[in-house]
Amino acid sequence: MSWVFWAILSAVFAAGTALLAKVGVEHIDSNLATAIRTTVILVFTWAIVVARDLHGGVPTIERRSWVFLVLSGLCTGCSWLCYFRALQLGPVSGVAPIDKLSVAIVIVAGWLFFGESMTPAKMVGGALVTAGALVIAFA
Repeated sequence: MSWVFWAILSAVFAAGTALLAKVGVEHIDSNLATAIRTTVILVFTWAIVVARDLHGGVPTIERRSWVFLVLSGLCTGCSWLCYFRALQLGPVSGVAPIDKLSVAIVIVAGWLFFGESMTPAKMVGGALVTAGALVIAFA
């Protein structure tokens, strides 16, 4: 299966995340809600790793990978804390599109840091994603 299949599946689950989390943060602190969600993810992902007998690879992970995975985890944690707080305070139909502005940020960062192509189509697409997210969020 291609990356497109997995990306679409990711989008479907991300939509579920937003909708379910909006209800879940209704009557509790958003940080507590994030901690509960993170615990579920921790148990779930380690269960998959153990079930697939992949946990033996941990000692072979290089230092560089550890550093960047830890930094990525910190970014994820900060993103989730902010996302759950935003869901608690605002409409899910506004929060989710603003969160997806990360698409435009990643397009620019991919170009700047990884030398990915910045074609006119990507520039227009990024601008449309940005404009669309803002229109949806504030309409």
